[in-house]
This record gives sequence, structure tokens and C-alpha cells, in this order.
Amino acid sequence: MDDGGSDIQALIDAMARLPGLGPRSARRIVLALIGRRPGQMAQLSALMARVADHARPCARCGNISDTEICPICDDPRRQTGEICVVETVADLWALERGRAFRGRYHVLGGTLSALDDIGPEDLGIPRLLSRIAKEEVQEVILALNATVEGQTTAHYIADALPEGLRVTGLAQGVPIGGELDYLDDGTITAALRARRNF
Repeated sequence: MDDGGSDIQALIDAMARLPGLGPRSARRIVLALIGRRPGQMAQLSALMARVADHARPCARCGNISDTEICPICDDPRRQTGEICVVETVADLWALERGRAFRGRYHVLGGTLSALDDIGPEDLGIPRLLSRIAKEEVQEVILALNATVEGQTTAHYIADALPEGLRVTGLAQGVPIGGELDYLDDGTITAALRARRNF
């Protein structure tokens, strides 16, 4: 379809702007949706509208949820004294897929960057320090990506944490420059289990 002004082409163009999709993938998805029963597209549309209305960051950890406190933070079985610090919600979900970690998380929402004028306040680092003071935390796992920015942020957090707190980082299997969301579940599980002192 090449009549750029149609609703179908507008939908293809909107889908093509999503991460991981290009024009060809977006076109295939839209055609597949149109070719299915009409009720499926209406159901998908209704779900997307509900998520747009109700999805929000968890007030405690920053995970995405449709409630003020996400199910992970709300689960009393996760009160293990461990907080795993990650850059993004995608990283949190990647760690959860491996089912190796049973503590709680803290999503920073990015990394420190002088070039982009992103400081500790922009990442929720003060909120992390406040959580550590209030909750009975014995260990902070710095599960940040193995990039220059990720490691700079990890060192900043490690220096800001109170004395006597165990601070660890992911170990084997996470390549330099690698991002957690792109690693397989086995690699993430091995890296979490073999974490080292930071």
C-alpha cells in the first residue's frame, strides 16, 4: 500500500517506529492483524488503550505495573534483604525470566551521563539510598550493563552506599558492552549466581 494518507498506512508507519521493527516487519504485522478475525484487532486495541490508561512506574522500585506498588514489591516472600539495581525495566524483566533472583529491584531509568546532563537525581539514586535506609537491606547487587556509563554509575552508587553493606556485581557471562535484555536466560542466571563483591 503506497497511498501514505490512509489509516492503514498510518498504522504501518506508527508500528515501524517501535523498537526492533522496520517498515517491512510493521507491514507484515498490520496485514496479519487485518487478516485475522475482526474481534482480535478490537481486543488488541482495547488492551492497548487500557495499558495506556493504567500503566505506571511502581512507586517503590520503578517497575511498570497497573497498580501503585508492583507485584514484586508487594510480595512478602521477596523480603530477602537484597536489592538488585538495574538500568531499565527491560533489564528487570530479563532477570525475572531467569527466576534466579528472589529479592527486590530498583530501576534507575538510565545511567549517569555528563554529556547528556543526567545526574544522580535524574536516575532515582536518592530514592534508592532512601529505600536502603528504610528497608532491612543487607546486600545491593549492581546489575548494570557492562558499558562505560553502566560501570561509572555502578561505581558512583557503590561509593554512595553506607559502610558495612555488602555490594556485589554480576560476574561471568556478561560481555563488556553487553546489555542484559539481549542475553539468554542461562547466561543471566549464571552471572547472578556468580556475582562478586563490587
